[in-house]
Amino acid sequence: MSDNQFLNGKQIQLTIERLSREVIESFDFTNTVIVGVQPRGSLLAEKIHAKIEQLTNQKIFFGKIDTTFHRDDFRRGKSLNAKATEIDFPIENKNVLLIDDVLYTGRTIRAAMDALLSFGRPTRIELLVLIDRRFNRELPIQPDFIGKSIDTIENINVEVNWAKNNDEENEVIFVHE
Repeated sequence: MSDNQFLNGKQIQLTIERLSREVIESFDFTNTVIVGVQPRGSLLAEKIHAKIEQLTNQKIFFGKIDTTFHRDDFRRGKSLNAKATEIDFPIENKNVLLIDDVLYTGRTIRAAMDALLSFGRPTRIELLVLIDRRFNRELPIQPDFIGKSIDTIENINVEVNWAKNNDEENEVIFVHE
């Protein structure tokens, strides 16, 4: 494991397995949908969704939500790279499991919840994250399901790198700015 690697592929696989089982213990999937936050949270959400369907033998609605135009910083001169929102099912009166890879300030999750409300009013929204950067929150948003918690200083980024074909090459790394 390199100096900047926090989790390797095997550890990520074990964490996804554990998180999936925790979610199964907490949800009735007859009224639940899973939504991943584009772009990187949707990759984790696909893995969690597949594992939950495998373990429960149930078909669960799955979608992806883009937050680009719901962010509070989208007009600040940055070039925008919006991703597709793929929600082709109702979320009105549903339990939504919202999934993202890293929870940092909470602004992306706030934007994701705003975007979700464009599709209806869910009964509840619960948040699952692979990495929770606990002490960097700017908004009062807390995850319900946490893979790992990390305490880092602000000039260190936490990145989840998803391999194209081999789950063992996935990793969570620290990147110094």
